[in-house]
Amino acid sequence: MKTLEINASNAHELEAAFNTCNLPIHFLSLDLSAYDFSRKKLEHCVFEACNLAGATFLGSDLTASTFMKCRAGEANFSAARLSESSFVQCDLNNSNWSRSKLSHARFEACKLTGSDFSNAATLAISFKECRLNSACLSGISFFKSEIDNLDFSESDLTGCDFRKSRFINGGSLSMARVSGARFDEADLREASLSGLRLTDAAQFKGATISKSQATMLLAGLGLTVM
Repeated sequence: MKTLEINASNAHELEAAFNTCNLPIHFLSLDLSAYDFSRKKLEHCVFEACNLAGATFLGSDLTASTFMKCRAGEANFSAARLSESSFVQCDLNNSNWSRSKLSHARFEACKLTGSDFSNAATLAISFKECRLNSACLSGISFFKSEIDNLDFSESDLTGCDFRKSRFINGGSLSMARVSGARFDEADLREASLSGLRLTDAAQFKGATISKSQATMLLAGLGLTVM
């Protein structure tokens, strides 16, 4: 893999590199903020310790690409092909993934606060130790998943499938929107359910919760459990 060592602030130099370098390319410690990668072929490329804030990958092919320790707040990945890609220790706050293809994509220790995954193809997508608070995740399937320390607080989880999933090492569903979500046989005992109302209880039919969580939900109706 060729490591790209250029002055990324020079758009002409970067374009020239695309035309002369064979894929895959290793982008290392480059300032690529606000750069337009739209519809570029970037399969198997590695972005390591790069500044990608505000960059756009609209419609680009990032199949099996890797992003490590990148700052990519407000980056636009809409309609991109990201199957089997991985994101590790990246800041992806307020990023846009709408209509992207994310089958078998992996996110680990990433900040995804406020990110939009609406209408994305997410078969077998994986999140571990990520902040997903205030994110739009409607319709994503977590069926039979181990949900490892994920913060879904205030997120849109409408229509999500959590059947037979298990929350481990903490995590939060606090104030999440869960209309139409399925939690049959899910184990929620290690997740925070604060802020959820008993009127949401129908969405959790068949789930396992702890006595303290049940007490908290009843407290939302003004009832005291003795």
